[in-house]
Amino acid sequence: RFTTYEKPEEKDIIVVKKDGRREHFADEKLRLGLIKACEKRPVSMEQIDKIVEEIKEKLLKKGKEVNTKTIGEMVMNKLKKLDKIAYIRFASVYKDFKDVSDFKKEVKEL
Repeated sequence: RFTTYEKPEEKDIIVVKKDGRREHFADEKLRLGLIKACEKRPVSMEQIDKIVEEIKEKLLKKGKEVNTKTIGEMVMNKLKKLDKIAYIRFASVYKDFKDVSDFKKEVKEL
């Protein structure tokens, strides 16, 4: 006996990189970035998966193409509400902090 399940076809999301390259959105890459930021923090996998799904849904509503800046801002907004340390970790990579003064500036803004 075989069973088939139907589900709506998802639209492809194209991510436009800083250098202009285009690639398909990979929610696994987003999930891994969140896991790294939330490492050794009181954040569950369910919370991370929820963030990934919420961001993916918003991106699908935005349209076919989205730039990395938009995705990064969405992630930072979610992490700021969830865990301040995870937010700082993510921001340090996303905003490419050069030295301690960049960290201090970001912490002051929190």
